[in-house]
Amino acid sequence: MAEQRRSGGGGATASEHILVVFPGYHRSWAAWIEQCLERHGHRATLHRWDPPREVPLEDSLGDLLLSSGRVLLVLNDWFFELGPRPAGEWNDALRGFVAAHADRFAAVNLTNRPLLPATAVLEPASLWGLSEEAVEERLLARLGLAPLPTPRNPATRVRFPDTRCDVWGEVPRRNPRFTGRDDLLTTIHQRLADAEHGAAACTLLGMSGIGKTQLAAEYAHRFSTDYDVVWWVNSDDRNIQRDRFGELAVELGLRSGSEPGERIRAVRNALRRGDPYQKWLVIFDGWDDTDGADSLLPQGSGHVLITSRNRAWSERTDALEVPGFVRAESVAYLMRRAGHINAAEAEEVAAEFGDVPLPLVQAASWLGESGMEVSEYLRMVRERRLSTVDEPVTGDGFPQSSMTSWSILLNRFRRAQPQAIDVLGLCTSFAPGRIPLGLIRAYPHADLAENLRWMTADLPAWSRALDTLVKYSVLTRETRGPAGMEMGPHQESVHMHRLVHDIVSKLTGDDQRDSHRRAVRTLLAEADPGNPHDSRNWPRYAELLPHLEPSGALESTRPRVQETVLNCLRYCSRSGEYTTGLNLARRTRERWAAFLPPLSPQMLDLTREESTMVRVSGRFREAYDLDRAVLERLQAAPGTNPLAELTTQGAMASCLRHLGRYDEAYALQHEVLEGTDRLLGPNETATMVARHNLGVSLRLLGRFAEAYELDLENYGIRESVLRARHISTLNSSSAVTHDLRLLGRYRDALARQEPTVRLHLQVLGPQHPQTLGARTQLVMSRRRGGGPTHDIGPEMASLLDELAQVHGREHYRTLAFLTNYGNYLREHGDLSHARELIEEAEAGYRALLGPAHPVATGMLANTGLIMQAAGERAEAMSMFEAALAGLTATLGPDHPWVLGCALCTTGARNFNGRIADAVELGRDTVRRTRRTLGGEHPLTLSCQVALAADLRAAREHEEAAKLEEDALLALTRTLGAQHPHTLSARQRTRPYWDFEPYLG
Repeated sequence: MAEQRRSGGGGATASEHILVVFPGYHRSWAAWIEQCLERHGHRATLHRWDPPREVPLEDSLGDLLLSSGRVLLVLNDWFFELGPRPAGEWNDALRGFVAAHADRFAAVNLTNRPLLPATAVLEPASLWGLSEEAVEERLLARLGLAPLPTPRNPATRVRFPDTRCDVWGEVPRRNPRFTGRDDLLTTIHQRLADAEHGAAACTLLGMSGIGKTQLAAEYAHRFSTDYDVVWWVNSDDRNIQRDRFGELAVELGLRSGSEPGERIRAVRNALRRGDPYQKWLVIFDGWDDTDGADSLLPQGSGHVLITSRNRAWSERTDALEVPGFVRAESVAYLMRRAGHINAAEAEEVAAEFGDVPLPLVQAASWLGESGMEVSEYLRMVRERRLSTVDEPVTGDGFPQSSMTSWSILLNRFRRAQPQAIDVLGLCTSFAPGRIPLGLIRAYPHADLAENLRWMTADLPAWSRALDTLVKYSVLTRETRGPAGMEMGPHQESVHMHRLVHDIVSKLTGDDQRDSHRRAVRTLLAEADPGNPHDSRNWPRYAELLPHLEPSGALESTRPRVQETVLNCLRYCSRSGEYTTGLNLARRTRERWAAFLPPLSPQMLDLTREESTMVRVSGRFREAYDLDRAVLERLQAAPGTNPLAELTTQGAMASCLRHLGRYDEAYALQHEVLEGTDRLLGPNETATMVARHNLGVSLRLLGRFAEAYELDLENYGIRESVLRARHISTLNSSSAVTHDLRLLGRYRDALARQEPTVRLHLQVLGPQHPQTLGARTQLVMSRRRGGGPTHDIGPEMASLLDELAQVHGREHYRTLAFLTNYGNYLREHGDLSHARELIEEAEAGYRALLGPAHPVATGMLANTGLIMQAAGERAEAMSMFEAALAGLTATLGPDHPWVLGCALCTTGARNFNGRIADAVELGRDTVRRTRRTLGGEHPLTLSCQVALAADLRAAREHEEAAKLEEDALLALTRTLGAQHPHTLSARQRTRPYWDFEPYLG
């Protein structure tokens, strides 16, 4: 099969034409040679060449001479296996046909290994190990072409093949025996090149063992000169996938924190912008679960390649079915790996295994290493079928004959290299995919079974066993560590294909299975860093997590292993991997319930982590029920566990706050704070957490001054005990800002939050969830503070996008900012966009919380403001009245949210001609705001200004003038003469209140 491309160029008479003939494997060299010739004024045509075995070699070589000009062969030792053909046939053709046309043929040599003797007729110029300048000089000299004094500069320069792209991330080693697939690789390249900008993603689909990973790796090597960045992401496990993709942030020089989600967002933004690189390739290998794909798949000017068994990818990306080898490819591969077999024998083996690459690789390895005759090998495969295996292991239609082939190989290991069987058994007690096998070297003193201790004591035997498994294509070695660092023996990882894992698990006996699994879970516990709160340890936990279940760690009764399971759960909770964490928690609960009492410390810790992830995911009722059931058991059990009860009550109080049951939450949280203070003292972590959460309860009750005093006290304690840069101290600082803003002290809030955000950025990075919360407080302080608000619109839009990326569009934190941005847009004239956002947020809150929740009710006020601005005054009044009635019923008449709704309702009554009703409600609202918030709070002053307007409409001018004058003086004194509230009051613009949703 040939791939031809004409290239124009060159001067008129001095120009020559060169046909560059290359195997697909050396496409990058051919492309560079083509450009080199064109830079010096010559024309070049690329011709991918793999002459059919059934066509005489002289005829195939003769076809090359149909081209005008000379033929340049790009050689290495592998070139002479094209076909494949015996060395004698090549030597005869070189000595005969090529020698007779020596003036038409030339060659370059890319290897330092010896070529066939008759290659001398081509006088190949060796390009091995030379610099780009030296290669260019030698190439032109071999062709007898004079270099131009000033070579032409192409628009796009092809990278020199020996110069790896700027970022090269953990791509598997190139398989020097890669066979065929040239047309498929060309199709992938063409589809990615032709895709629309920002949507260049192609998925290679096919069953296990069909060769998708090998194809993707060959694509990365073959077309590496097209890219500045090539990054490989093992995607068998979601946590490892996210960590690996996030590691690209470091290679790109991006400023981000260590939290995986934050790094991922930084990487996606950089790739989308094409900064610092526009030409990039990201390969996700083994990505079968499409959940969450939208938050991971990068877009931009680069390309994405995915390998998967999941056909759902065809709905998201361009999809390409990866078939088995065509028979010629199977035959060629077998003959190259096992040089002693002929074409007919290779065809018989290929037919036996259905041209599926993975079993063919194993068969070729066996035949090549053993030198066994094909007839004997096939007789063993056909006659020694396993009575214990009745169906294909994976359900992928894998040939039954491959099971027998693997059985033969394992029996050989048992006889000749029994230690390789031990290593294999150990591998099958890990999850398939990437296996951190170096753990056994890293922890030589782990409590291993006696039959496995040789692995830590005898390094040569360990190395021989691994070498054997790699040589027979059972395992592949990982060449670089998770962060792209070179690995020592204790960091060594191997990769075991999922299908190989299934087959070997099926065929290895159960007699050693228990000891292998016990060894693996022991090693996992030894490798546990012990501190999942430190984000620097998260890559390690992501590496350990997929192996918990296969190793039997979830069933272990050993406290050390159980603590590792809990630490992996804590990692999920802290890093935001809630879906993974919840799945792990529920599987763990199923196992532990069989042998652990429900009130054991481990089960209580498990419930605490599960409840936290359920609650943060927005399933507040489910989390509350989970915690309440635990508390009831604790209270009914003989004896007392006061700290466990307090911890559970604290979790319940958090749920009650989110459920809108603010009085109950406050009472319970107050009890928790008193209890922890009494048991532990005021400066312990649990007490500081309880104090912080009591501040949240006070804030939700509208008791802003009390919340401020408590949060300020807690901030001082945390700063003293934990220091200023601790994540909890930073959280307390943002809480104080929130209180100041709700108290109407906007300038104080802004002055505090600007340095707080700077510390968040330094310590946690710009997209850590807590940093996003701190940035939200900052932008809202700017909005309320009345500075140059025209600048915060783009900032709010950007922050909304980041919140949606982190939490999802329907998460309660995103809904809150949707509301705030919608209110900003409404007051700045973009009514259409504002309506869309407010409607989206209102619907989201109703779905999440139910219509009777105070936040869902308060959203009616924002909808009313939209309607009022659109001239729908009657409809707006209905919304305000409904919000006022609903919030009064749930929160009481003096809550600030109720008072704000009352302010909006007075305006609606005025606009609809109900002046007396407006005055009546306005007088009551002013009295209540003064009592609740004080006489100089912005909401109190706004209510005064509104009441003055209503009194003027009722012709009570003297009282109106006095109220208005007092309000203007107070606004000028507290907010400043140029604050928007002051200016609006002076211009007699009707004040309003927009609802800022908050769940705690």
